[in-house]
Amino acid sequence: MMIRIIAGLLFAAVLALQYRLWVSPNGMRDVWRTEKAIAIQVDENARLKERNRTLAAEVRDLKEGRAAIEERARTDLGMIGSNETFFQVVPPTPVAGQPPAEQRRTAQAEPK
Repeated sequence: MMIRIIAGLLFAAVLALQYRLWVSPNGMRDVWRTEKAIAIQVDENARLKERNRTLAAEVRDLKEGRAAIEERARTDLGMIGSNETFFQVVPPTPVAGQPPAEQRRTAQAEPK
């Protein structure tokens, strides 16, 4: 009879520990949640490290080289060199009452 009581108490202790391990808020669910958060943060850190590396290279180019500064001036400010000629290509304006070229081609391709 005494062995049954001890076995019952041990079984109850094991169940209590299993409950605490699997179901309680500080159990395995918390561990899995934390591992997922760590994985997300590692990915974010890798992305930010690559961005920082790119920005550091751009800063180094701007400090050291004239080509990077000239490229920035061309793209952002529209710089034109002294020995260069600027050409601006303007798309043709459609004639009143006439459909644009894309619509005319589509209309011609469709069977009537």
